[in-house]
Amino acid sequence: MELFVTRIVLKVRHFRQWLMAQLAFAFLNILKLLPADAAMNFADRLMRFVGPRVKRRHKLMLTNLRNAFPEKGEAEIAEIALASWGNMGRLAAEYIFLDELFDFHPDNEKPGRVEVSGIPLFLDLRDNPRPFIVFTAHTANFELLPVAGAAFGVKSTVLFRPPNNPYIAEKVFQFRAARMGRLVPSHAGSSFTLARTLEAGGSVGVLVDQKFTRGVATTFFGRPAQTNPLLAKLVRQFGCEVYPARCVRLPGNRYRLELEPRFVLPYDDNGKLDVNATAQMLNDKVESWVREYPQQWLWYHDRWNIKNTL
Repeated sequence: MELFVTRIVLKVRHFRQWLMAQLAFAFLNILKLLPADAAMNFADRLMRFVGPRVKRRHKLMLTNLRNAFPEKGEAEIAEIALASWGNMGRLAAEYIFLDELFDFHPDNEKPGRVEVSGIPLFLDLRDNPRPFIVFTAHTANFELLPVAGAAFGVKSTVLFRPPNNPYIAEKVFQFRAARMGRLVPSHAGSSFTLARTLEAGGSVGVLVDQKFTRGVATTFFGRPAQTNPLLAKLVRQFGCEVYPARCVRLPGNRYRLELEPRFVLPYDDNGKLDVNATAQMLNDKVESWVREYPQQWLWYHDRWNIKNTL
């Protein structure tokens, strides 16, 4: 009897996931009927309307913002929260127009929708192959960064966390794999795949602002947060270079992709990379990005592991 009930529960769960995926796909197919700019603007307005009505997530977002910016008033906090919902709407719409949006090419004379900062670094990484890691955060359309790397002939193995919905995860994986090079879903064995890539002289791309319950103790916006030590451990093992990169939304549905100079990492008195200090440096870099454009970060993430206390 228990086995029968378990099967029924699983079937109901799978059906709900399938249904939610079909609704999401239907929405994206409707957006495809619009021009790119109109679709992105519509998705922005829609999420500004819908987001605050997702009560628990919106409450988490507001709490995160109040904790991160105690100096800001409620009106400004609410404005950033709405803009962050709009950013998520744009990100969804941009998926279906990514091939049209990414119009950058190193040989273009006129600026297009996408501009790139750090072109000499891209060219150096392409022309002088060596193992390296690029890290970024969930700012603006972070999906454009590996696409830009591929445009320069710099293909990386990208670590990503699949959506919880398996039907959506499959579509997202297919979409990303066709445009972003080799993808490695985040799971127990992913670190070995990244290690083999670096050992073979390849490059790796990672997001470093996700919640990680088994991470090292750090702070983020002055509050305790656990941070994944994977990047630091890979650098300690392979001695590879590390570069920060981010995407910034510009007015008029335009984007700036920034590859920053090599990160100078801390070493302890024994000459070994300091894993904890490196994790903190990553947080500090991401925090500086978020402080500059707070509306372009995904504040609904439970980065500080506080959701269960709300």
